[in-house]
Amino acid sequence: MLEDLNVLEAERQRLYQEFPPRGDFRLGSISVTFGKCGKRQCVCAQKDHPGHGPHYRWTATRNGKTMAQHLRLGPELEQARRQVEAGHRFQEWYQKVIETNEQICRMKPVFAIEDEKELDTLKKKLQRKFFSRRKRKSTG
Repeated sequence: MLEDLNVLEAERQRLYQEFPPRGDFRLGSISVTFGKCGKRQCVCAQKDHPGHGPHYRWTATRNGKTMAQHLRLGPELEQARRQVEAGHRFQEWYQKVIETNEQICRMKPVFAIEDEKELDTLKKKLQRKFFSRRKRKSTG
């Protein structure tokens, strides 16, 4: 078990060394859309016409709200594409770090408290801490 823990800690150090972002990156995605303008005489009103476009849009969600930015075809779209790809690499790296740290946390031994009074004090302290947190959430 100690060898496995050492291997995981070495893996975590390796991951920290390969921090992926080099330059600009952003999270989100780029989508392509077509739209109909609503004018009856327009070509887009025909049955099988896909609509006006393509229109390129970067979208992301922050704090439960969707953010969007229209992108022009050409250098602006290419720059956003590279930034989103770098953002995806960052997310993959971040997920690996989280998973490795969770494994390390599960494998590390729990320290033992021999003194009964100290153990009771710790239990009471933890109960107060987590109970007050639960109480605040339910009233808020």
